[in-house]
Amino acid sequence: MSAWRFCPLCAAELEPRDFGGLPRLSCRADGGFVHWDNPAPVLAALVEYHGQILLARNHAWAPGAFGLITGFLERDEDPAAGVAREVREELGLDATAVTLIGVYPFARRHEVIIAYHVLADGEIRLNEELAEFRLIAAAKLKPWDFGTGLVVRDWLAGRAA
Repeated sequence: MSAWRFCPLCAAELEPRDFGGLPRLSCRADGGFVHWDNPAPVLAALVEYHGQILLARNHAWAPGAFGLITGFLERDEDPAAGVAREVREELGLDATAVTLIGVYPFARRHEVIIAYHVLADGEIRLNEELAEFRLIAAAKLKPWDFGTGLVVRDWLAGRAA
C-alpha cells in the first residue's frame, strides 16, 4: 500500500476501501479522491544496430552493469512512437523498425514494461544519462532473471523459433 496519508484535494485522511476486490486509499471526507496507485508504464528498447545488440550503462549503475534502453511513456504518446523517441533521445539513433516483444510486470519498481525490438541507424551519441555502451552479437546475448532481462529471454526465444 502507498505511503500517501492525506487527500491532495482537501487534506482529509485517506482510508483503505475496497474497489472491486482491490484495496485503495480513498478520501475519508467525501470519498471523491481515490489513490489508485497504478504502476507506471515504462518503455524498453532492445536496440539492434548494424546487426548487433546495443546495451548501455546508466551513470547511476555499477561498472559492468548494462541493460536495454528504457524510459517513461509520456502522456498521450503512442508506445511505439515513445520507444523510438527514447532511442533518439538516449542514443541519437533513428528507429527504422519497431516491433512489440511483449508487456512485463516489474513489481520491484512498481512499473509495467512495454518492450520493443528496435532496428536503429545513425551515429551513436550518448545523452547525459548514459555512461557507455556495448555492441554484442545476438548469439552472445544472455538474459538476466528480472526486469528487462525477461524481454531479452523472449526475444532470443522468438529468434530461435
